[in-house]
Amino acid sequence: MNSPEKRPPHPYTVLAVASVLTGMGQVMNGQAARGLMMAFSALSLAWVSYNLTTPEHSFAGRYAGGLMIHAIALMDAYRGARFRWASWRQAQG
Repeated sequence: MNSPEKRPPHPYTVLAVASVLTGMGQVMNGQAARGLMMAFSALSLAWVSYNLTTPEHSFAGRYAGGLMIHAIALMDAYRGARFRWASWRQAQG
């Protein structure tokens, strides 16, 4: 018997969106507050690391704090999407 629950986005779709926009993967997973927190944290830490480095550092070095949070948010969004997808598939029978 089919469940009336709405089909969640595919985990690869969430992964693609989250890789471009920090926090949007969490929004797609229905966790808007968490996504906003991730985006704000990434921007804040990117600003801090930018201001603590010199122009001689590489791009990745200058924005290391923001890139670290972006990577964490990416893994978190994909994990949440896989969990939601598996739960939905199991409910489908």
